[in-house]
Amino acid sequence: MKDYRLFLIDLDGTVYRGDETVQTGVNFVHRLIKAKKDYLFLTNNTTRTPQMVVDKLKGHGIETDTAHVYTPSMATVSYILQRNKKKKIGIYIIGEIGLWSELLSHPQFKVDEKAPDYVIVGMDKDLTYHKTRVATRAIRNGATFIGTNADMNLPLGDELIPGNGSQCAMIAAASGQQPLYIGKPESIIVEMALKKAHHSKNESALVGDNYDTDIRAGFNSGVDQILTLTGVTKKADIKDKRQPTILVNNLDEINL
Repeated sequence: MKDYRLFLIDLDGTVYRGDETVQTGVNFVHRLIKAKKDYLFLTNNTTRTPQMVVDKLKGHGIETDTAHVYTPSMATVSYILQRNKKKKIGIYIIGEIGLWSELLSHPQFKVDEKAPDYVIVGMDKDLTYHKTRVATRAIRNGATFIGTNADMNLPLGDELIPGNGSQCAMIAAASGQQPLYIGKPESIIVEMALKKAHHSKNESALVGDNYDTDIRAGFNSGVDQILTLTGVTKKADIKDKRQPTILVNNLDEINL
């Protein structure tokens, strides 16, 4: 295997599945730390703060810190601030604590329901008609529509529940505008993560269990991919598709 210096690691399906630990994923992280390889947990989940992610990982046997966590909430902040020099940027937020706390920790942003510059939509299990109406009105009036990620469904136990992509699809239908997506499989979050970690594309690898998000993020950004068959994607699912750089049954098969 190529001597990668940075590993961008997915969480659900790679390190854990809900409350269940994926031990081979945990072992992989421990081996990275021992080998002094850089890593960043790259998740599409905006419902948790980085500290909440750290706390969850601790419950699965991984001791880390918030410097090793990167979310679409963080990438959204970086994306907007790079493109705006205004002292105050009006935003309307649909989402949960992970998205709200990240956005509002930056003084450049102010919540504005009437005439925001951006409508930012993340997973919101308390989505209401009122929130959808305000977002739709703002987008129709010129606000830029950002979706933190395009996941249409999320696994919850044995069930697939509506994801943020489903919420954004409804708002897109009502407003007539498609969102700009930030999270995997888009290249934006990968490029922002590489910048944060100070590594180049050719020395990095994306690690994940979901072909449509993790692996396609690698394709879209030009970063090598490691697909582990411990989560969503099975080998038969990708038989006739573009193959990842590395395919393993589990991450114990990776030699560092």
